[in-house]
Amino acid sequence: MTAHPEVGARLDDVRALPRNVWVLTFTSLLTDISSEMVFNLLPLFLANVLGVRTNVIGLIEGIAETTASLLKVFSGWLSDKLRRRKALTVAGYSLSAVSKPLLIFATAWTGVLIVRFADRVGKGLRNAPRDALVADSVDARRRGLAFGVHRAGDTFGALLGLGLALLIVFSTQAGAITLSQETFQIVVLVSFIPAALAVLVLSLGARDIPPRSEAEPPRLNLRETPLAFRQFLGIVVIFTLGNSADAFLILRAQERGLSVTSVLGMLMMFTLVYTLVSAPAGALSDRIGRRRLILAGWGVYGLIYLGFALAAAAWQIWLLYALYGLYYGLFEGTARALVADLVPPQTRGTAYGLYNAAVGLAALPASILAGVLWHGVGAWQGFGPSAPFLAGAALAVTAIGLFTRWERRPSPASPEWDEAPTSAARGD
Repeated sequence: MTAHPEVGARLDDVRALPRNVWVLTFTSLLTDISSEMVFNLLPLFLANVLGVRTNVIGLIEGIAETTASLLKVFSGWLSDKLRRRKALTVAGYSLSAVSKPLLIFATAWTGVLIVRFADRVGKGLRNAPRDALVADSVDARRRGLAFGVHRAGDTFGALLGLGLALLIVFSTQAGAITLSQETFQIVVLVSFIPAALAVLVLSLGARDIPPRSEAEPPRLNLRETPLAFRQFLGIVVIFTLGNSADAFLILRAQERGLSVTSVLGMLMMFTLVYTLVSAPAGALSDRIGRRRLILAGWGVYGLIYLGFALAAAAWQIWLLYALYGLYYGLFEGTARALVADLVPPQTRGTAYGLYNAAVGLAALPASILAGVLWHGVGAWQGFGPSAPFLAGAALAVTAIGLFTRWERRPSPASPEWDEAPTSAARGD
């Protein structure tokens, strides 16, 4: 039987992706093995071991993400100015790798905040230059595919990390509803190995891409970016104000009766769906356009958050979290590809910095709002666990309405923005 020609062409496109894309994908895979082992258990560690309330957990997550966001602006712009992406990317992954083991010594939420702060500084240094390096390495026709493959690798690493965490938890406290300190410390220790390997792979395998334009480096000024990019950024911020930290989804799952091992199993299902959807969704966005995929992702998200608000049983949480992987697969890689579509190559680092910053800065009020809506503040007891999810669904609907009316200019096919990648980009 002969394979369908279109399927064969898609497979050829995947095999033809340049070395940088594969190196960065494998680096993200290893890093996510490490991060997902630790940070999906962190809200349980805070709540079960340290006795921290959700409003403080929201504050920790919000401060951590805001720190990363502010640095993403600077690191993206600096990578444009220096015309080098790799050094900042390596520095960011290295800082994250060495900071996580310090969680072993955390005995109060302030210690957790310090470690999360350092880890997010690392993420802030690396993300914008890394995304710009991916975009620099491929032409526009395969940009969605490249980001989809990168997201798939990143998420497959998360799946492996969750699997390792599940094995550790199952072997030390199978069936327990709450997480123990000893189990969490073992997970943290093991997580350092893939984090260190990620830095090694990136340092030895990635290459900077020579600039294709002699244009002046951009100034760090949002007003100098294209109007369509600024409008897209504003819509994403509105959506993100309802997209609180995933820690609240994990706490909602535990509140609905899931044990620690069940939570990890649920997260593995989420990451499996995310992994399977990411690359096909990225390739599909190259063919039918980014807007349709993003609108579909936000529509799925709104329904999921409404479901989390109304969920009454553990099996419903499992189903909703699996669908949450569909949202991520449709949106994450597609949105990153759209950013590259909307700006010229010499400003991509700055654009990715601004995009990541906008998302992260909105995450601070989003997470604080979610914690306050759930548990209140001071003497006020809040509206209960459904409230943050109802707010998230409402803001997703608002973003969908705005994005439906959004018009992008210029076209991503504009030839001056989409020169063929150099031989260095292809890894020749």
